[in-house]
Amino acid sequence: MTLAGMLTRTMGNPLSTSAKSAGKAMQAKPFRDRLALFGLRARGRKRVKRRHLIVREPVRHRTLFISDTHLGTPGCKAELLADFLRHNEADTLYLVGDIIDGWRIKRSWYWNDAHNHVIQEILRKARKGTRVIYVPGNHDEALRDYIGVTLAGVEVINEDIHRAADGKTYLVLHGDQFDGVVRYAKWLAHVGDWAYNLALTCSGILHNIRRALGLSYWSLSAYLKHKVKNAVEYISNYEEAVAREARDRGVDGVVCGHIHHAEMREMDGVTYMNDGDWVESCTALAEDMTGRFTILHWTRFAADVEEERAEREKQPNVLPSPETDAATAESKAPDPVDASVEADQDLEEEVVISGHVPLAARDDLLPDRTKIPSNAA
Repeated sequence: MTLAGMLTRTMGNPLSTSAKSAGKAMQAKPFRDRLALFGLRARGRKRVKRRHLIVREPVRHRTLFISDTHLGTPGCKAELLADFLRHNEADTLYLVGDIIDGWRIKRSWYWNDAHNHVIQEILRKARKGTRVIYVPGNHDEALRDYIGVTLAGVEVINEDIHRAADGKTYLVLHGDQFDGVVRYAKWLAHVGDWAYNLALTCSGILHNIRRALGLSYWSLSAYLKHKVKNAVEYISNYEEAVAREARDRGVDGVVCGHIHHAEMREMDGVTYMNDGDWVESCTALAEDMTGRFTILHWTRFAADVEEERAEREKQPNVLPSPETDAATAESKAPDPVDASVEADQDLEEEVVISGHVPLAARDDLLPDRTKIPSNAA
């Protein structure tokens, strides 16, 4: 009998009483404990109901923007999205299109409990007083027939002008109207969607392997998209077209989705912001109470981050020796020439557009924090 059979079935000869008792003991133990009996250790996140718990107080935002969740597809990171919604509250929640993937559901049905949890969290927010605004995209274009209707507390509109806390106005739309392929060659868009889903499937398999090895999240489809020259050019043209529309409308900026590429930067006097997606990057756009915006990355469950933080706090702090302190102080002594250069660099003022970063996102946000010059504030 193989090791897998010993882990999943009753051990030993059924005629042996000791074997029967051993088999019952094996069945009663969790999978990780069974592996421990053979000197093995399972790596990766524990697949238990803890991911459905709120492990700390939710972070409060003024406005949250999410898009391109593609519920109804295997590539949707629905469990992470539900965890994000549980640990982040807002006065207003914008669903900026492609929330439900009608294209995929028409071809084949895919829906599990994690997708239900996302819908339940959104409806819960609407019941608790959050204003939920749904701006349909091309994958959920069927909802455009219900523009102006409120469904279960969710307002369905074609686009919106959002006024931030600092008085600036932002055009909110999905952005598929600026995609020439979607508008003029829809059959080609469906072919591209099929190829994209294939890349997402491969990316999901690779992610499961990396998670089993204890490695962090990494998206193959996102990597390929940013390495292909035509894809990079397409993203650039799309961003320019959306920013141009915002400038023609006379607003201060634009919030969109569609291209699955989170971005926040100034473009010819207009603030372009894309809230990303929940099939590759797992990102959202947040506005704090002062009107500042930041891109939130949520590629890890809050429970896992809290557990790691607790483990780090349990580790004893080892005091360094006097020799180590002296060597560290000497190595940190600033060079006079370098100090002057740093002083000159400090004269260039920058305003960091960043809100309150949730614990589950801090490790991912620190190296990728977006900065915008002060003349755009």
